[in-house]
Amino acid sequence: MALFFDAGWFSKRLAALNLQKEDLARAVGWTQEELAWVFKDQKEVSAREVAALAALLHASPGEIANRCGISTPVAAKPVSSEAQIDQLQNRVAALEAQVAALEVALRSR
Repeated sequence: MALFFDAGWFSKRLAALNLQKEDLARAVGWTQEELAWVFKDQKEVSAREVAALAALLHASPGEIANRCGISTPVAAKPVSSEAQIDQLQNRVAALEAQVAALEVALRSR
């Protein structure tokens, strides 16, 4: 379980980017219930979700991990093939989040 989810920071960041919590949930792939659990600090955020949040909110994965109350999901030493696959999957998730954010921006015009 996360030690502390900084709901205020996330709410302010969403507002600064003209996004809603629903946009965040859609970009990460959370249900409304999961979104509520995260904001109530009752659901831990995964490394894949950190990457997607970082892309959507234009923040570093380290900043997002810190605001989610978890350790930074960044490997410090060479990684195995499996870890490289995980990193690529995280990157794809981040790109998908960026596309979702762009779609939201286009719809709001």
